[in-house]
Amino acid sequence: MTDTVDEVPAATVPPEQIKAIPVRHYGRWLSAAAVIAIMVLIAMAFANANITYGVIPDYITSGTIISGAWHTLYISVLAMLLGLVLGVILAVMRMSSNPVTSTVSWLYVWFFRGTPVLVQLLLWYNIALVFPVLNLGFYKNEMNDVMTPFLAALLGLGLNEAAYMAEIVRAGIQSVDLGQTEASHALGMTQGQTLRRIVLPQAMRVIVPPTGNEYINMLKTSSLAYAVQFNELMKRATDISSTSLAVFEMLFVASIWYLILTSIFSVGQYYLERRYARGSTRSLPPTPLQRLRKNLRLFGSFRRPGEAR
Repeated sequence: MTDTVDEVPAATVPPEQIKAIPVRHYGRWLSAAAVIAIMVLIAMAFANANITYGVIPDYITSGTIISGAWHTLYISVLAMLLGLVLGVILAVMRMSSNPVTSTVSWLYVWFFRGTPVLVQLLLWYNIALVFPVLNLGFYKNEMNDVMTPFLAALLGLGLNEAAYMAEIVRAGIQSVDLGQTEASHALGMTQGQTLRRIVLPQAMRVIVPPTGNEYINMLKTSSLAYAVQFNELMKRATDISSTSLAVFEMLFVASIWYLILTSIFSVGQYYLERRYARGSTRSLPPTPLQRLRKNLRLFGSFRRPGEAR
Protein backbone atom coordinates (compact mmCIF):
# COMPACT_ATOMS: atom_id res chain seq x y z
CA MET A 1 0.00 0.00 0.00
CA THR A 2 1.53 3.27 -1.10
CA ASP A 3 1.39 6.19 1.30
CA THR A 4 -0.04 9.31 -0.32
CA VAL A 5 1.74 12.48 0.56
CA ASP A 6 -0.32 15.62 0.45
CA GLU A 7 1.26 18.04 -1.96
CA VAL A 8 1.97 21.43 -0.48
CA PRO A 9 0.87 24.11 -2.91
CA ALA A 10 3.57 26.50 -3.99
CA ALA A 11 3.41 29.97 -2.56
CA THR A 12 1.35 32.18 -4.82
CA VAL A 13 3.18 35.31 -5.88
CA PRO A 14 0.91 38.35 -6.19
CA PRO A 15 0.92 39.87 -9.65
CA GLU A 16 2.89 43.00 -10.15
CA GLN A 17 0.80 46.11 -9.75
CA ILE A 18 -0.12 47.65 -13.03
CA LYS A 19 1.05 51.22 -13.42
CA ALA A 20 -1.55 53.04 -15.43
CA ILE A 21 -0.03 55.86 -17.41
CA PRO A 22 -2.67 58.37 -18.54
CA VAL A 23 -2.73 59.27 -22.19
CA ARG A 24 -1.49 62.77 -22.78
CA HIS A 25 -3.93 64.83 -24.78
CA TYR A 26 -1.71 67.55 -26.16
CA GLY A 27 -4.47 68.73 -28.48
CA ARG A 28 -6.65 69.71 -25.52
CA TRP A 29 -3.90 71.86 -24.04
CA LEU A 30 -3.19 73.49 -27.38
CA SER A 31 -6.86 74.24 -28.03
CA ALA A 32 -7.31 75.60 -24.50
CA ALA A 33 -4.25 77.83 -24.93
CA ALA A 34 -5.57 79.07 -28.27
CA VAL A 35 -8.99 79.89 -26.80
CA ILE A 36 -7.41 81.73 -23.85
CA ALA A 37 -5.12 83.67 -26.21
CA ILE A 38 -8.08 84.74 -28.36
CA MET A 39 -10.04 85.83 -25.27
CA VAL A 40 -7.06 87.83 -24.01
CA LEU A 41 -6.70 89.55 -27.38
CA ILE A 42 -10.41 90.44 -27.44
CA ALA A 43 -10.24 91.75 -23.86
CA MET A 44 -7.18 93.85 -24.71
CA ALA A 45 -8.94 95.26 -27.77
CA PHE A 46 -11.92 96.36 -25.67
CA ALA A 47 -9.63 97.70 -22.93
CA ASN A 48 -7.70 99.86 -25.39
CA ALA A 49 -10.77 101.01 -27.29
CA ASN A 50 -12.06 104.57 -27.04
CA ILE A 51 -14.85 103.60 -24.64
CA THR A 52 -15.59 105.43 -21.40
CA TYR A 53 -16.48 102.48 -19.17
CA GLY A 54 -16.88 104.68 -16.10
CA VAL A 55 -20.17 106.16 -17.33
CA ILE A 56 -21.84 102.77 -17.86
CA PRO A 57 -22.93 102.31 -14.18
CA ASP A 58 -24.45 105.80 -14.21
CA TYR A 59 -26.49 105.10 -17.33
CA ILE A 60 -27.64 101.68 -16.08
CA THR A 61 -29.47 103.26 -13.14
CA SER A 62 -30.72 106.33 -15.00
CA GLY A 63 -34.44 106.92 -15.02
CA THR A 64 -34.67 106.96 -18.81
CA ILE A 65 -33.07 103.52 -19.16
CA ILE A 66 -35.13 102.03 -16.31
CA SER A 67 -38.29 103.38 -17.95
CA GLY A 68 -37.24 101.78 -21.23
CA ALA A 69 -36.60 98.46 -19.47
CA TRP A 70 -40.08 98.65 -17.93
CA HIS A 71 -41.63 99.30 -21.36
CA THR A 72 -39.69 96.32 -22.75
CA LEU A 73 -40.99 94.16 -19.94
CA TYR A 74 -44.67 94.95 -20.24
CA ILE A 75 -44.80 94.96 -24.05
CA SER A 76 -43.16 91.52 -23.97
CA VAL A 77 -45.64 90.20 -21.40
CA LEU A 78 -48.68 91.57 -23.25
CA ALA A 79 -47.45 90.37 -26.65
CA MET A 80 -46.72 86.92 -25.21
CA LEU A 81 -50.19 86.70 -23.66
CA LEU A 82 -51.75 87.70 -26.97
CA GLY A 83 -49.63 85.17 -28.81
CA LEU A 84 -50.43 82.40 -26.32
CA VAL A 85 -54.22 82.91 -26.41
CA LEU A 86 -54.34 83.25 -30.17
CA GLY A 87 -51.90 80.35 -30.57
CA VAL A 88 -54.20 78.00 -28.66
CA ILE A 89 -57.13 79.05 -30.87
CA LEU A 90 -55.07 78.57 -34.03
CA ALA A 91 -53.82 75.16 -32.88
CA VAL A 92 -57.38 73.96 -32.26
CA MET A 93 -58.44 75.34 -35.65
CA ARG A 94 -55.51 73.61 -37.35
CA MET A 95 -56.49 70.25 -35.86
CA SER A 96 -60.17 70.71 -36.66
CA SER A 97 -61.86 68.48 -39.22
CA ASN A 98 -63.41 71.60 -40.76
CA PRO A 99 -61.38 72.31 -43.91
CA VAL A 100 -62.10 76.06 -43.78
CA THR A 101 -60.82 76.65 -40.24
CA SER A 102 -57.81 74.36 -40.71
CA THR A 103 -56.87 76.12 -43.97
CA VAL A 104 -57.21 79.58 -42.43
CA SER A 105 -55.00 78.52 -39.53
CA TRP A 106 -52.39 77.07 -41.89
CA LEU A 107 -52.35 80.25 -43.99
CA TYR A 108 -51.94 82.39 -40.86
CA VAL A 109 -48.97 80.35 -39.65
CA TRP A 110 -47.48 80.29 -43.14
CA PHE A 111 -47.62 84.08 -43.53
CA PHE A 112 -46.51 85.20 -40.10
CA ARG A 113 -43.69 82.67 -39.83
CA GLY A 114 -42.52 83.42 -43.36
CA THR A 115 -42.13 87.19 -43.06
CA PRO A 116 -39.68 89.07 -40.80
CA VAL A 117 -40.93 90.61 -37.57
CA LEU A 118 -39.53 94.01 -38.55
CA VAL A 119 -41.57 94.01 -41.75
CA GLN A 120 -44.72 93.13 -39.82
CA LEU A 121 -44.08 95.94 -37.33
CA LEU A 122 -43.69 98.46 -40.15
CA LEU A 123 -46.83 97.17 -41.88
CA TRP A 124 -48.90 97.78 -38.77
CA TYR A 125 -47.27 101.17 -38.17
CA ASN A 126 -48.16 102.29 -41.73
CA ILE A 127 -51.55 100.56 -41.94
CA ALA A 128 -53.19 103.98 -42.38
CA LEU A 129 -51.99 103.93 -45.99
CA VAL A 130 -54.43 101.05 -46.59
CA PHE A 131 -57.18 101.93 -44.08
CA PRO A 132 -57.15 105.69 -43.55
CA VAL A 133 -60.19 105.56 -41.26
CA LEU A 134 -61.14 102.91 -38.72
CA ASN A 135 -64.92 102.54 -38.83
CA LEU A 136 -66.42 99.83 -36.60
CA GLY A 137 -69.94 101.25 -36.64
CA PHE A 138 -69.92 102.13 -32.95
CA TYR A 139 -66.43 103.64 -33.17
CA LYS A 140 -64.88 105.80 -35.90
CA ASN A 141 -61.50 107.50 -35.86
CA GLU A 142 -58.47 108.29 -37.98
CA MET A 143 -56.18 105.27 -38.23
CA ASN A 144 -53.12 107.44 -37.52
CA ASP A 145 -54.65 108.29 -34.13
CA VAL A 146 -55.58 104.68 -33.41
CA MET A 147 -52.37 102.97 -34.48
CA THR A 148 -50.05 104.32 -31.79
CA PRO A 149 -46.47 103.02 -31.47
CA PHE A 150 -47.61 100.88 -28.52
CA LEU A 151 -50.46 99.26 -30.48
CA ALA A 152 -48.27 98.71 -33.54
CA ALA A 153 -45.62 97.03 -31.38
CA LEU A 154 -48.23 94.91 -29.58
CA LEU A 155 -49.88 93.69 -32.79
CA GLY A 156 -46.61 93.17 -34.63
CA LEU A 157 -45.00 91.15 -31.84
CA GLY A 158 -48.13 89.39 -30.55
CA LEU A 159 -49.54 88.23 -33.89
CA ASN A 160 -46.13 86.99 -35.00
CA GLU A 161 -45.69 85.08 -31.75
CA ALA A 162 -49.14 83.48 -32.18
CA ALA A 163 -47.91 81.67 -35.29
CA TYR A 164 -45.08 80.02 -33.36
CA MET A 165 -47.22 79.29 -30.31
CA ALA A 166 -49.82 77.62 -32.54
CA GLU A 167 -47.25 75.04 -33.61
CA ILE A 168 -45.98 74.55 -30.06
CA VAL A 169 -49.50 74.04 -28.69
CA ARG A 170 -50.39 71.73 -31.56
CA ALA A 171 -47.34 69.58 -30.82
CA GLY A 172 -48.30 69.48 -27.13
CA ILE A 173 -51.88 68.44 -27.87
CA GLN A 174 -50.74 65.72 -30.26
CA SER A 175 -48.37 64.35 -27.59
CA VAL A 176 -51.37 63.33 -25.44
CA ASP A 177 -52.52 59.79 -26.12
CA LEU A 178 -55.72 59.60 -28.15
CA GLY A 179 -57.14 57.12 -25.61
CA GLN A 180 -57.39 59.97 -23.09
CA THR A 181 -59.80 61.79 -25.39
CA GLU A 182 -61.80 58.65 -26.11
CA ALA A 183 -62.10 57.89 -22.39
CA SER A 184 -63.31 61.40 -21.60
CA HIS A 185 -65.89 61.21 -24.37
CA ALA A 186 -67.06 57.87 -22.96
CA LEU A 187 -67.63 59.64 -19.62
CA GLY A 188 -69.89 62.16 -21.35
CA MET A 189 -67.49 65.12 -21.60
CA THR A 190 -67.86 67.53 -24.47
CA GLN A 191 -65.04 68.41 -26.83
CA GLY A 192 -64.38 71.68 -24.98
CA GLN A 193 -64.40 70.02 -21.56
CA THR A 194 -62.01 67.34 -22.81
CA LEU A 195 -59.63 69.97 -24.12
CA ARG A 196 -59.71 72.07 -20.93
CA ARG A 197 -59.71 69.32 -18.30
CA ILE A 198 -57.89 66.39 -19.90
CA VAL A 199 -55.76 67.30 -22.92
CA LEU A 200 -54.27 70.73 -22.13
CA PRO A 201 -53.16 69.90 -18.54
CA GLN A 202 -51.22 66.88 -19.84
CA ALA A 203 -49.91 68.78 -22.85
CA MET A 204 -48.39 71.46 -20.61
CA ARG A 205 -45.28 69.32 -20.07
CA VAL A 206 -44.53 69.66 -23.76
CA ILE A 207 -45.81 73.24 -24.13
CA VAL A 208 -44.09 74.93 -21.17
CA PRO A 209 -40.36 74.48 -22.04
CA PRO A 210 -40.53 75.96 -25.57
CA THR A 211 -42.97 78.62 -24.36
CA GLY A 212 -40.41 79.81 -21.82
CA ASN A 213 -37.81 79.96 -24.56
CA GLU A 214 -40.22 81.88 -26.77
CA TYR A 215 -40.81 84.47 -24.05
CA ILE A 216 -37.08 84.98 -23.50
CA ASN A 217 -36.76 85.38 -27.25
CA MET A 218 -39.66 87.85 -27.15
CA LEU A 219 -37.77 90.00 -24.63
CA LYS A 220 -34.95 90.36 -27.12
CA THR A 221 -37.15 90.65 -30.22
CA SER A 222 -39.00 93.56 -28.60
CA SER A 223 -35.89 95.65 -29.36
CA LEU A 224 -37.18 95.82 -32.95
CA ALA A 225 -40.07 97.97 -31.70
CA TYR A 226 -37.74 100.98 -31.80
CA ALA A 227 -38.47 101.01 -35.57
CA VAL A 228 -42.07 102.06 -34.83
CA GLN A 229 -40.94 104.67 -32.27
CA PHE A 230 -42.05 102.70 -29.21
CA ASN A 231 -40.05 103.85 -26.17
CA GLU A 232 -38.61 100.48 -25.17
CA LEU A 233 -35.09 99.85 -23.90
CA MET A 234 -33.28 99.98 -27.24
CA LYS A 235 -35.10 103.17 -28.29
CA ARG A 236 -34.18 104.92 -25.04
CA ALA A 237 -30.55 103.80 -25.32
CA THR A 238 -30.40 105.03 -28.93
CA ASP A 239 -31.89 108.41 -27.97
CA ILE A 240 -29.26 108.88 -25.26
CA SER A 241 -26.41 107.83 -27.54
CA SER A 242 -27.51 110.28 -30.25
CA THR A 243 -27.17 113.22 -27.84
CA SER A 244 -24.23 112.10 -25.70
CA LEU A 245 -22.32 110.36 -28.54
CA ALA A 246 -21.76 107.42 -26.13
CA VAL A 247 -22.78 104.87 -28.76
CA PHE A 248 -20.84 101.84 -27.56
CA GLU A 249 -21.45 102.67 -23.91
CA MET A 250 -25.21 102.65 -24.45
CA LEU A 251 -25.00 99.35 -26.33
CA PHE A 252 -23.28 97.92 -23.24
CA VAL A 253 -26.03 99.36 -21.02
CA ALA A 254 -28.81 97.85 -23.15
CA SER A 255 -27.02 94.49 -23.26
CA ILE A 256 -26.65 94.42 -19.46
CA TRP A 257 -30.35 95.12 -18.96
CA TYR A 258 -31.35 92.44 -21.47
CA LEU A 259 -29.08 89.97 -19.68
CA ILE A 260 -30.68 90.87 -16.33
CA LEU A 261 -34.22 90.41 -17.64
CA THR A 262 -33.53 87.17 -19.49
CA SER A 263 -31.62 85.71 -16.51
CA ILE A 264 -34.51 86.40 -14.13
CA PHE A 265 -37.06 84.77 -16.41
CA SER A 266 -34.73 81.85 -17.11
CA VAL A 267 -34.81 81.01 -13.39
CA GLY A 268 -38.61 81.27 -13.40
CA GLN A 269 -38.79 79.03 -16.45
CA TYR A 270 -36.64 76.41 -14.69
CA TYR A 271 -38.97 76.20 -11.68
CA LEU A 272 -42.05 76.14 -13.92
CA GLU A 273 -40.62 73.25 -15.93
CA ARG A 274 -39.75 71.50 -12.66
CA ARG A 275 -43.34 71.83 -11.49
CA TYR A 276 -44.80 70.29 -14.64
CA ALA A 277 -42.20 67.50 -14.56
CA ARG A 278 -43.94 66.01 -11.52
CA GLY A 279 -45.35 62.61 -12.35
CA SER A 280 -43.31 62.16 -15.51
CA THR A 281 -40.01 61.34 -13.76
CA ARG A 282 -39.18 59.34 -10.66
CA SER A 283 -37.22 62.20 -9.13
CA LEU A 284 -37.47 65.89 -9.88
CA PRO A 285 -34.39 67.68 -11.23
CA PRO A 286 -32.46 69.45 -8.46
CA THR A 287 -32.96 73.13 -7.83
CA PRO A 288 -29.98 75.53 -8.21
CA LEU A 289 -29.62 75.62 -4.40
CA GLN A 290 -29.59 71.81 -4.21
CA ARG A 291 -26.94 71.68 -6.93
CA LEU A 292 -24.81 74.17 -5.01
CA ARG A 293 -25.04 72.10 -1.83
CA LYS A 294 -24.13 68.94 -3.75
CA ASN A 295 -21.08 70.61 -5.28
CA LEU A 296 -19.97 71.84 -1.86
CA ARG A 297 -20.24 68.32 -0.44
CA LEU A 298 -18.23 66.94 -3.35
CA PHE A 299 -15.58 69.61 -2.76
CA GLY A 300 -15.38 68.59 0.90
CA SER A 301 -14.94 64.90 0.02
CA PHE A 302 -11.89 65.72 -2.11
CA ARG A 303 -9.94 67.01 0.88
CA ARG A 304 -7.16 64.85 2.29
CA PRO A 305 -7.97 62.89 5.50
CA GLY A 306 -5.49 64.88 7.61
CA GLU A 307 -6.77 68.24 6.41
CA ALA A 308 -8.86 70.23 8.86
CA ARG A 309 -12.48 70.54 8.04
